Amino acid sequence: MRPETAIVEIHDHKIYTEFYANREARQTIILVNGSLSTTASFAQTVKYLQPHFNVVAFDQPYAGRSKPHNPCKEFITKEYEAELLLGLIEHFRVDVVMSFSWGGVSTLLALSQRPSRIRKAVINSFSPVFNAAMLDYLHRGLDYLAACDRTNVGNLVNDTIGRYLPNLFKRYNFRHCSSLDEHEYLQMHFHICQVLKLSSESYMDGFANIDIPLLFVNGELDAYTTAADARMFQQLIRDCEFRTISNAGHFIDVETKQGWLDTRDALLGFLRPQRQPVITPSYVPVSQGVPLAAMAG
Repeated sequence: MRPETAIVEIHDHKIYTEFYANREARQTIILVNGSLSTTASFAQTVKYLQPHFNVVAFDQPYAGRSKPHNPCKEFITKEYEAELLLGLIEHFRVDVVMSFSWGGVSTLLALSQRPSRIRKAVINSFSPVFNAAMLDYLHRGLDYLAACDRTNVGNLVNDTIGRYLPNLFKRYNFRHCSSLDEHEYLQMHFHICQVLKLSSESYMDGFANIDIPLLFVNGELDAYTTAADARMFQQLIRDCEFRTISNAGHFIDVETKQGWLDTRDALLGFLRPQRQPVITPSYVPVSQGVPLAAMAG
């Protein structure tokens, strides 16, 4: 299941993309990853989406395989990430958007502009408020990121939002999060400072414009973006559904086989794919293909 890869120029940046083709699919879904992560973070997710959809994944300009193609002289705002996403939606003729964790910020900002092609969206592991656990995590992260303290960045992720990841995933996650370029840490520092300034009112102003059905999926054990907090989106967005994945933390579809199955069923039940696959691929054990988690998820 190797994707077609390409560098796509959107606005002033070149974006590394992966396209998983399905000749029988009637729709295309684009995946928006969390902070400091790359397309590799969706390795498990692609396995249950590709039998039903064409799937697009991409790296932000400052990360992964996009990074060598961009100067990264200035920080990129979440608003600009939303513009890049809208450009990719048009380029790949996307019908559905799915985000993970902080990828939800740029995704919702993009959806608030009512892109005509998009019919539905799924927002995973995200909420409209910062609870005490998330604020503690973010403020500690700010200190480590500003100092480019790679070891503490890696440990912080695994000890908090990644606490329910299997040990093998944690090792790869630590290796990834502790080996990034200085600019990537400072970019994440910039994003935290920017998002911490968001208020319920600023969400209301933009997100109230969203006019498509949204599904919010959260893990039952996730103390940082809780299922209860996610339900506050129904005060901001008109057409919302919510699913809670039992015995799952922040990384809902990579922590356990059951979490993978339950997340798959929740997403496909909401998206109602046009085609039923002949064979549904099974969950891949953690010894085969390890996704890289993200700083803020």
